Amino acid sequence: MPRMIFVNLPVKDLAAATRFYEAIGCEKNEQFSGENAASMVWSDSITFQLLTHDYFKTFTSKPIANAREAVGMLIALSRDSREEVDAITEAAAAAGGRADIREPQDMGFMYVRTFEDPDGHVFEPAWMDMAAASGETGEA
Repeated sequence: MPRMIFVNLPVKDLAAATRFYEAIGCEKNEQFSGENAASMVWSDSITFQLLTHDYFKTFTSKPIANAREAVGMLIALSRDSREEVDAITEAAAAAGGRADIREPQDMGFMYVRTFEDPDGHVFEPAWMDMAAASGETGEA
């Protein structure tokens, strides 16, 4: 089995969360989706498992954090261009998320914006010019 990442996220409204993740480019895998979960495929190796709060609670004895009040992680998403960073951020806002929860970062060789999903989970789409970042072009 290839190495994969499954990001399990508790969501209050499964239908709204599913629409949001489709809007930012995920495809729903019906085989692993149902009334308590939606399997949203980001890439061949990364899937967001959206779980209703009641179902999420079956996996842990810890309380579910309110992602609008506390941050437990930031999910960075690589993009192929600055335009793709802007497009996914705008799609997130149009689909019920919140764009630019902090100022965009433009370091020349790297461009990052930040958005929240409807439940407050934080995403950072980022583009990086790897050649410039590594110094191959003489820029940094």
